[in-house]
Amino acid sequence: MHKLLTDQPGHRMLMLGNEAIARGALEAGVAFASTYPGTPSSEISLNLFQIAHQTDLYFEYSTNEKVALEVAGAAANTGVRAMCMMKHVGVNVAADALMTLAYVGARAGLVIVSADDPYMFSSQNEQDNRYFGKLAGLPVLEPSSVPEAKEMVPYAFELSEELNEPVILRTTTRINHSTAVVALGNLTTPQPAGHFEKAPLSFVTVPAVSRKLHVRLLENLARAEALANTSPYNFEEGDGTWGIICNGVSYTYVADAVRDLGIEKQTRILRIGFSHPLPQARVKDFLVECEKVLIVEEGEPFMEEAVKAVAQQAGLTLAIRGKGVNLFSRLYEFDPAMVRRVVADYFGVAHTPPAVVDLDDVPEIPARPPTLCAGCSHRATFYAVKKATEGLDTIHPSDIGCYTLGFLPPLGMGDFVICMGASTGSAGGFAQATEQKVVSFIGDSTFFHSGIPGLINAVFNKHNITLIILDNRTTAMTGHQPNPGVDMNELNLDGYGQISIEALVKSLGVGHVSTIRPYNLKKSIAAIREAVLFDGVSVVIAKEKCTLYAKALKQLHGKAFQITNRCQNHRDCIRDLGCPAFYLEDDQVRIDPDICAGCAVCAQVCPEHAIAPVKASP
Repeated sequence: MHKLLTDQPGHRMLMLGNEAIARGALEAGVAFASTYPGTPSSEISLNLFQIAHQTDLYFEYSTNEKVALEVAGAAANTGVRAMCMMKHVGVNVAADALMTLAYVGARAGLVIVSADDPYMFSSQNEQDNRYFGKLAGLPVLEPSSVPEAKEMVPYAFELSEELNEPVILRTTTRINHSTAVVALGNLTTPQPAGHFEKAPLSFVTVPAVSRKLHVRLLENLARAEALANTSPYNFEEGDGTWGIICNGVSYTYVADAVRDLGIEKQTRILRIGFSHPLPQARVKDFLVECEKVLIVEEGEPFMEEAVKAVAQQAGLTLAIRGKGVNLFSRLYEFDPAMVRRVVADYFGVAHTPPAVVDLDDVPEIPARPPTLCAGCSHRATFYAVKKATEGLDTIHPSDIGCYTLGFLPPLGMGDFVICMGASTGSAGGFAQATEQKVVSFIGDSTFFHSGIPGLINAVFNKHNITLIILDNRTTAMTGHQPNPGVDMNELNLDGYGQISIEALVKSLGVGHVSTIRPYNLKKSIAAIREAVLFDGVSVVIAKEKCTLYAKALKQLHGKAFQITNRCQNHRDCIRDLGCPAFYLEDDQVRIDPDICAGCAVCAQVCPEHAIAPVKASP
């Protein structure tokens, strides 16, 4: 039995934030869950995926976030409680559905988890998705701790059903990936069978219907503000005249700072957990009691701007600050020391930071840049592309996935990255605007997610591009989740289809399609060269299972390799491949047998053929 199915109310369990969110959904009786995996949200999906095979919960890894929200929105409108999970940039993909789904509403609870990523630990930007709540006119909830994240999920479902609207649960990486002890509540038996009651004047968003639905949305938003003013997740602490308004994980930093500075009697705190719509009446009452106020929020000045508007409408003239010079930045994550310093400076409190620990006698930790795994087939493909395009002036648009790391030396395969699926579209733009040869890269999961329209566009407009589809048979970067090209039988799961990338690409009318096995460098280089010289759209499918995924499936059978005495120390293996299994010892190249995956790519690169499999012990 999955640990999150433990039916012992009151039992305390150590949980990751994402596990707590999944448990909260189970306690709320979620019956339908959908996602496209994306860090920092991925573990919510993983747990629900596993639980779905032990319960009546329906779970799916959808093709992309837009589809995930569409299926969840449809399920919710049959009366089934549904949850849709994604990382913050995934909401960009889902936004088209989100904006109108806010008009349509939800007949049963619909919770949308947006996992924001301040500091961009695993993302291409650090956008603040509270603005999506404001843009769509939907309620936004923000937990400040792992236990509260669990408690907020049932509340979010109840709020959704009270308003008949989707509710956004906005988390950040620090909540998603922290661990804490969580008290279990009662599990609720899901009701997976829904029934759709036809009501075209509520669900078919032609202009005449949408005009009425927009009125309803604004009425619901007003109701939501009234609920925000009385929500238990918006609360005050302290009774001084210095005010601090905070949200999310910032609240824990503020609480620590006030205690550390010894200003509990001078300071009152307003924690906003139901952050959109802002509880204006509650904020106004708070401001009236304060001489000056500091807004503590990671990301954009979302609350700061709203609080200042409340003060202006109320005719209040107290100082309200948040972002600015010597205050808080719009960049990156906050930390306790930063918050303590700003709070002390703003309120004029004498503060001596704790002494910095002397680390002079501690060796510096070696830098380890992100790199492709030992044996990763993407490394072989990038090397083959480099060799196949020698002498050509090339541009390499790339995409979102493990292979994005190909832009680093020594491979240097990645010149332009925007968002999921953009490699196919941007490739066409480069091809039309320059005389350079365009060879772009996209992963299998990303291709299914949003790369297909760009390829269709290239065929229709006759762009001269070569697209390399890096088919490693899984969604590797976020933890080996399935995608439409995965053979689910290998996971002992039935009831799934499988899409052939090769058949799909050919059906689009691509003029030149070939499939390579990247570990065979000679044949791969020849096939890629032929594709690159083709006039028009060509596609090369580099098909080789992710090494870590193959290892997990017990399909990795290659022997480790070693450097023999034939080595002349040319170091082509290191310079051209940069595999992390290589290291230097006494100025000689060595291979770590515990890391080597036995792919044999380095053996094909070595000019002296000095790399050979480790011989079995007698």
